[in-house]
Amino acid sequence: MKPKIWLSSPHMSGAEQTYIKEAFDTNWVAPLGPNVNGFENDLQSYLNEDCHVAALASGTSALHLSLILLGVSSGDEVICQSKTFSASANPIAYQGATPVFIDSERDTWNMCPEQLEIAIKDRMTKGKKPKAIIPVHLYGMPYKVEEIHKIAKEYNIPVVEDSAESLGSQYKGQNCGTFGDLSILSFNGNKIITTSGGGALVTKTKEQKQKAVFLATQARDNAPHYQHSHIGYNYRMSNIVAGIGRGQMTILDSHVAKRRSNHELYLNSFKDNNNITFLQEPEGHFSNRWLTAVLLDSKETREDLRLALEKENIESRPLWKPMHQQPIFKDSPSYINGVADELFDRGLCLPSGSNLTNEELDRVISAINTYFAVC
Repeated sequence: MKPKIWLSSPHMSGAEQTYIKEAFDTNWVAPLGPNVNGFENDLQSYLNEDCHVAALASGTSALHLSLILLGVSSGDEVICQSKTFSASANPIAYQGATPVFIDSERDTWNMCPEQLEIAIKDRMTKGKKPKAIIPVHLYGMPYKVEEIHKIAKEYNIPVVEDSAESLGSQYKGQNCGTFGDLSILSFNGNKIITTSGGGALVTKTKEQKQKAVFLATQARDNAPHYQHSHIGYNYRMSNIVAGIGRGQMTILDSHVAKRRSNHELYLNSFKDNNNITFLQEPEGHFSNRWLTAVLLDSKETREDLRLALEKENIESRPLWKPMHQQPIFKDSPSYINGVADELFDRGLCLPSGSNLTNEELDRVISAINTYFAVC
C-alpha cells in the first residue's frame, strides 16, 4: 500500500524540544510555569493588538469560559454559525442555553449577515434577545467582520469570535482573533500550529483574563486552605504543552505561507476543470488556507472522488456538516437559506498540511486527474 497522505498532520519545528527539556530540567511539569507565560506573551506579540491571552486546555474550553464571562445561563439563547465544527455550539449547551443557528453566505461560506439580522429581530419579537453571537472564520477564511460586528453593535450583543481555524489570517490587515469582544484560538493536532491539544482565550482587558484564569484553575479563593465560592474548571494549559506551543510560534508564518502555496498549486492544477470550484478571497480577506476546500459539481461526484482518494490512501474529508442538520441540535431554532446544506453536499477538503512534500502533492493531483479522466 502507498504511504498515507494525511489531511493536516502536525508539523514540528524542532525548537519544541528545547522548551520541553527546560520544563523537565527545572521540574515545571505541572500546569502553569514559564512556558505558559512565554506562550501567552508570544501570542500577544503575534496578534499585535491591545489584547490579553490565557492559554487553556482547548479551544472548546475557551468558548465555554467566554460564555461564562458574558453571563450566559440556563434559558438564554446564543446565536451560532451553523456551518462549523460542533465545538462552536457545544459550550452553549454546557450552560443550559439554546443555540440559534445561522446559515452561510457564498462569499466566505461564513455567517450570513442578512440571516443574522433576521434572526435577531425574530428572537426579540419572541422576548428572547440573544446573549452572544459566535461567528467562525471557516477553514481560515475571515467572516464578513465589518457587517457582522455592525449588526452586533446595533443590537448591543457581544461577539465571541471563533478563530480556532484562523490563526495567521487577517481582515483588512488586522489579525483574526482580535475582533471579538472575546476571541478563541485552537491548537489541536490538525491546526495551523499545534500543542497536540490546547487553545487560548483572547480578551480585551486584563481583568477578563484574570477572571478566566481563576475559573480555569478550579476557582480557588485567595485563602490558605482550599475554599471555593464559584464553580471552577480544570481548563488551564500545562507548562509542557505550552513548550510545544512556543516552538511552534517560531514557524507559524512559514506554515501559513506553505498552506497558501498548497492552495495555489491546487488552484493552478485544476483551473481548467469545470467540475471543481475554489473559494476565493474577497477583497480585504487574507486566509491562512488552513484547509483547501473545493466544491464539486454534485454530491455524487464529491463522494465518489473522496472514495477514489481513499483507495489511493489519501485522506480527504467532506466540509463540516451544518449544526442545524445534527441530530443533537434538531430542535434548535435555525435561520436557513440553503447555502450550508449545498456546501456540505458538494464540498471536499483536500490534503493541506504544511509538511506535505512535492511528491505527495503530485500524488494528490494525479489521483484527482485520474478520477476525472475515467469517470
